[in-house]
Amino acid sequence: MIAVRKLPARYAPIVMPFVLSVLMTAVVSVISTLRSLGATPAFLATWPGAWALSWLVAFPTLLMVLPLVRRIVACLVAAPSQPSR
Repeated sequence: MIAVRKLPARYAPIVMPFVLSVLMTAVVSVISTLRSLGATPAFLATWPGAWALSWLVAFPTLLMVLPLVRRIVACLVAAPSQPSR
């Protein structure tokens, strides 16, 4: 098994929105580009640029709105109960 060196926990607030933005923009841009162009050779030429542009918008947006989203979720979801000691 290959040993992968992990980043320190302090990087989690950047890594989580980075991974989320990569995955979500890939899925959404594939769907919208396929819907727009169909499964044609033009799709393969167009999709990488569409994904890159959407990611350039999504990643900084996630960094800015994630604290607000966490507060909204905290208002909507009950905190887990603490086990009795």
